Amino acid sequence: MRKIILDTDIGGDIDDSITLAYLLMKKDCEILGITTVNGDVERRAKMVSAMCLNMGRGDIPIYPGAGNPLICADVQSGVEQADHLGAWPVQGEFPKYEAIEFMRKTIRENPGEVTLLPIGPLTNIALLFSVDPEIPKLIKDMYIMGGAFGSTHFEIGPRNEWNIACDPHAAKIVFDAGVKEHYVIGTNVTLQVKMNAEKFKEITDIKVMKPVHDFCKSWWWEEIFFHDPLAAAVMFNKDICGFERGKVDVDYKSDLYPGMTKFTSDENGGAYVALSVDPDKFFEEYFSAVK
Repeated sequence: MRKIILDTDIGGDIDDSITLAYLLMKKDCEILGITTVNGDVERRAKMVSAMCLNMGRGDIPIYPGAGNPLICADVQSGVEQADHLGAWPVQGEFPKYEAIEFMRKTIRENPGEVTLLPIGPLTNIALLFSVDPEIPKLIKDMYIMGGAFGSTHFEIGPRNEWNIACDPHAAKIVFDAGVKEHYVIGTNVTLQVKMNAEKFKEITDIKVMKPVHDFCKSWWWEEIFFHDPLAAAVMFNKDICGFERGKVDVDYKSDLYPGMTKFTSDENGGAYVALSVDPDKFFEEYFSAVK
């Protein structure tokens, strides 16, 4: 049983909701809690709550986290998908200003057992590591959806990836924190894992996906990219991606592309960066749970 804390900016791209659906259905996954990050974290928490309550999982603690980046300006304040919560029941109130302490306390109560799964900007994780510098050594491991490595973003040249760019200073803190084992899933691989939107609509007609279907009213593109779900899936099947060990550096000073990531191969590095992916293996893993 893998114990995880999910940190999410649900309400932007639809892939956060798709990830949560997978985790709620995954039988060997114990969700210890969910924190939200970036922008209107309360509305993001309501979306999380709607999905959890829909599956009878009101027991999962939900904590709104940091709404603003550490230093740079917020570039993602809106949560359009929350406009479609409609009649979905949500938790009445959420604990305020407790997200970081919740993560810190949970990890210290379960040393060496907790996996961190940040699939949004890394503000909450940077604050956690800054408040308690021992935490990077106390977690089991960490799986980050962020960065771009060994490829171009949309095949037109180097680009920064959204999660890292939203708070590059936080990303710098996290990647420099000395986490003993962290897996980094960037857009160089996630852009290869996609599905036609019309085909995706066909799979939203199951219980866990019902809220996602409504949220999608603000996100019907021609294709759905499974960025965040890929990071979640490799927690349970690392063979989905080909990883190389090394170090990740974040350029947080660039005015043009803040948050550009650079990977350097190093057999002593703590980062395992995905450089290849098998989409068929991913979809086999994902739909083994979501069916």
